[in-house]
Amino acid sequence: MNYPIQNSNDGFTIIELLIAIAIMGIIISALFSFSIAQRKYFSVQTQISEMTQNTRAAMDMIGGELSMAGYRPSDATPVFFGIPYSTSQLQILAEFNADNDRDDTYENITYTYDSSEKQIKRNTNTGGGNQTFSENIQSFTFEYLDAQGNPTTTTANIRQIRLTITGRTSKPDHLYTTNSGYRTYTLTSLITPRNLAY
Repeated sequence: MNYPIQNSNDGFTIIELLIAIAIMGIIISALFSFSIAQRKYFSVQTQISEMTQNTRAAMDMIGGELSMAGYRPSDATPVFFGIPYSTSQLQILAEFNADNDRDDTYENITYTYDSSEKQIKRNTNTGGGNQTFSENIQSFTFEYLDAQGNPTTTTANIRQIRLTITGRTSKPDHLYTTNSGYRTYTLTSLITPRNLAY
């Protein structure tokens, strides 16, 4: 009687299993590394987007309020309205309701920079004090210019403001070596308040 010959290659050997496990481990670790890299990239891009939007929003709002500086319904108003010269704060004075004072909402707005907190503070001088206006600001500078575009320190000669805001990301990126890991975005705008052309 003839017995069929059995094939001894019916399964995997231990070596084949170890090789398969090693290959799967390499593939999984590569996918995991790729996933981590993508997550970091999207996190950085989100922070850059937030920084850019924050800086632009601050510039737009301050620029809009600066454009109203000096507004007064009557030229006979004895109280000064405009932009007083100061190196420590940006003050905007306007008259909206013809009562010859600067006590009403949005008639006396002051912007200051808090370098320790990296914030621009805003005060509408209606009793609320300085409020946080914009966070993650690396620097906030302003320069007063006369009608010819030259720097001036005389309040009566101020006709333009050169405003520069530098925003930064909320968290440092350890792979970004410049600026202690904080990415920055700078906007500069030359604002000419239409009511200061007196």
